Amino acid sequence: MHNIRKVKDSFMNGVHSIVGIFNILIVILIFIFILVNSLSFFKDYPLSKFFFGTEWISLSGKYGLLPLLVGSFWVTLVALCISIPIGIITTIYISEFANKKTKKIIKIIIETMSALPSVVLGYLGLYVLSGFIKDSFNLPSGLNALTGGIMLSFMAIPTIVSLSDDALNALDKSYREASLALGANKLETVFKVLLPAAFPGIFAGIMLGFGRIIGETMAVLMITGNAPIMATSPLSPVRTLTATIAAEMGEVVQGSQHYHALFAIGLVLFAISFLTNSIADKYIRKSRKLMGK
Repeated sequence: MHNIRKVKDSFMNGVHSIVGIFNILIVILIFIFILVNSLSFFKDYPLSKFFFGTEWISLSGKYGLLPLLVGSFWVTLVALCISIPIGIITTIYISEFANKKTKKIIKIIIETMSALPSVVLGYLGLYVLSGFIKDSFNLPSGLNALTGGIMLSFMAIPTIVSLSDDALNALDKSYREASLALGANKLETVFKVLLPAAFPGIFAGIMLGFGRIIGETMAVLMITGNAPIMATSPLSPVRTLTATIAAEMGEVVQGSQHYHALFAIGLVLFAISFLTNSIADKYIRKSRKLMGK
């Protein structure tokens, strides 16, 4: 019996190792594919003009990345400014104040939010929120970075709440007991003891939420206005990195400079995604180490 269990354990360890190696190979192959096509673009187009160019006009052969970075910046900034406070406040309420029934209801709502297809949020932004933004700020169009950021915040909130809640629940009871024993009230305990102690896990959730926002395509394609301009405020129409690839890849001539330029954008997105997940992983490991796991 012991030998059979040992064989099963060895077999499953081998399967897990193979799956892990296979996943790593897929990521490496994707990176090589993007890199090779990107290098074909940089052979004919200067790096400085790509990274510091202020115009993206494919018909004129102008492939400046800055307007797309600025568009992604405004959308991401709006989304994070909304999702971080709402996510942390929701987490605090769920973890420290809500009763079991309320906690269950809120978690169901959060899980439903995470399961919403991005195209549904795009429709809501297009037909509901954009009109409100247009009328509220007296704009010619409600399709802008503000609308996109508000809708994308709904995608980041579940990630932030989930990881932040795990970080708070992983704290030893002694944190709460010691703080209350020293005379601190519930709010002082939360904000001066629990949140600082759980910060690595909370920050990891924020970084993964950021990754969800920066990598979103369909919603921003529908509701941000798709204008590759140097936007000076979130009330301007913008175009993000992901939306540019989605909007232009279907009609581009394969093997052309424009085609390879889109792969160069993909390389930038790959680098941002890799950096974001690396930072998140670092803080998750730090959080587990602090919790003794």
